[in-house]
Amino acid sequence: MAANAPSSRPHQEILLKVENITKRYPLVLANDNISFEIRRGEICSLLGENGAGKSTLAEILCGACRPDSGTISFGGKPTAFASPRDAIAAGVGMVHQHFTLVPTLSAVENIFIGTKSTGILLDLKPTTRRLEELCAAYEVELDLHAKVSQLSVDKQQWVEILKALFGGIQLLILDEPTAALTPQESRKLYANLQKMRSEGLSIICITHKLEEVIDASDRVIVLRNGKLVDAIETAATNKEALARMMVGRDVMFRVDNKRKEPGEALLEVDDLTAYNDRGHAALRGVSFTVRRGEVLAVAGVSGNGQKELFDVLVGVRQAAGGRIALDRKDITNRPTTFSRGHGIGSIPADRIHQGLVMDFRVDENLILGRHWDSRFTRWSFLSQGKIAAFAETMIRDYEIVPPSASQAVRALSGGNLQKVIIARELSQEPKCLLVNQPTRGLDVGATEYAHRRLLQERDRGAGILLISEDLAEILSLATRIAVIFRGQIVGMMDGGEASIDEIGLLMAGIHRGAPRRLQ
Repeated sequence: MAANAPSSRPHQEILLKVENITKRYPLVLANDNISFEIRRGEICSLLGENGAGKSTLAEILCGACRPDSGTISFGGKPTAFASPRDAIAAGVGMVHQHFTLVPTLSAVENIFIGTKSTGILLDLKPTTRRLEELCAAYEVELDLHAKVSQLSVDKQQWVEILKALFGGIQLLILDEPTAALTPQESRKLYANLQKMRSEGLSIICITHKLEEVIDASDRVIVLRNGKLVDAIETAATNKEALARMMVGRDVMFRVDNKRKEPGEALLEVDDLTAYNDRGHAALRGVSFTVRRGEVLAVAGVSGNGQKELFDVLVGVRQAAGGRIALDRKDITNRPTTFSRGHGIGSIPADRIHQGLVMDFRVDENLILGRHWDSRFTRWSFLSQGKIAAFAETMIRDYEIVPPSASQAVRALSGGNLQKVIIARELSQEPKCLLVNQPTRGLDVGATEYAHRRLLQERDRGAGILLISEDLAEILSLATRIAVIFRGQIVGMMDGGEASIDEIGLLMAGIHRGAPRRLQ
């Protein structure tokens, strides 16, 4: 990643001035009287816990929603954006974490329709020439005429960035810009952001990665519970201080991971093949073993078969070939209830759509999939007393906030949604725990909690398969690391000896010599 440049000079022109912005929703005060400034030609990081108000603030700045009160000045003029198109026209562009591209259109077509609002003739030549100039300026290799669905994640992100730059913006807002990038891709992106800054562009980066904040930003704006905690020069702070501002307490960045010798084989996957939702091969001969008392981490850039691997192991996707065995019992293509009954627990990547029923209460979600268990029934009927007692214990033991079993989970923060899932799965003491992106979108406090719980499960003797795109997380937790690329395991290494660069290269399909492999 690019080294941090000297902090912004006091005499720099103020590009954006936010004064007393407040935004209320029925049950939440999302932004509470927030004021700050963005200078021309600086990179500013926006930090905060889940639910701190970052997304709401970004949506206000890019015209996606209107504040209830407060004022915004841009370029020295009072403004009120009625829509994202108004914001782009004024010079503010945003790249969302989940891209807003049309997969069946080419890169240049996506940019054209995203920036042109008049005319009936589709003349792409001027647009293409301008985009070629931008790609050359930032040394981006991009097939502008390829369909977006054919592009890698980092290339799709560049389509979004080029769309904003093509519109001649002065302020670029990036939401979790490196969430799905390899370390090498992240460094290249930040090097280009530094170049954009030197050309006078102002940039706001919303990120959970404090290393990126320290290395690449000039200033940091920290929110907590909808309020502004501080806007501070990056050179005057550090990761520990920023984490304290975010969560109001000291945070342990790396859990105390005393790696132990794992036990016998528990989950055995042999020559597994499977197809994705479009009928294309997603897993091609995947083989590995998870042992008792270990964390086997699968590292890879999003879209290389991780989703399909998790789905097949859980039992919600059919394997086209190969074998899966748990404790030497064949569970290949058996239903989820069968696998769970034999000791499989799972924490999916999508908390909202796969892990929980958002309109159900906390106590109802805590017993999902096990409502027939005698712990929660009396005479074959659900026992509200038993369920309430169980929920009270889980809420206390797993630190779920707010501590109300009768509240719909929809009202909980991302970290507490994850705690409900963790409580439900770990309370069953599974033999093998399948975990997919356990801290995606979580703040440092919730991440610390999830890591601690996973290691406690490992120490209990469970075998854990951890699928993650966060290399810091993998290096912190893994006993062994398997790297997946285009549906194949391309490297297997010891978690205590692996380096970020080595893993990152394998994630990109680059082999420098023979990768170290372990059985």
